[in-house]
Amino acid sequence: MSLEWLGYLAATCTTVAFVPQAAKTLRSRDTSGISLWMYVVFTFGVACWFGYGLYLHSWPMIVSNAITFVLAASILALKLRYG
Repeated sequence: MSLEWLGYLAATCTTVAFVPQAAKTLRSRDTSGISLWMYVVFTFGVACWFGYGLYLHSWPMIVSNAITFVLAASILALKLRYG
């Protein structure tokens, strides 16, 4: 029995958990409580996970990290623009 469903479940949970904070930050443009270096490292890490997912041909990793990367990169861009 394949445990790929567990990857889909984990990917869904971690991506969905990130969405409310990303939506709030994108809406308010308030990044005062966000660490710049944390988001730099986090966004880079998500990009690495995405690349690793491509290497493994793992759709749960590819899709979830692509979505999370777009959200994280958007927040990072706001942090860089608005401080």
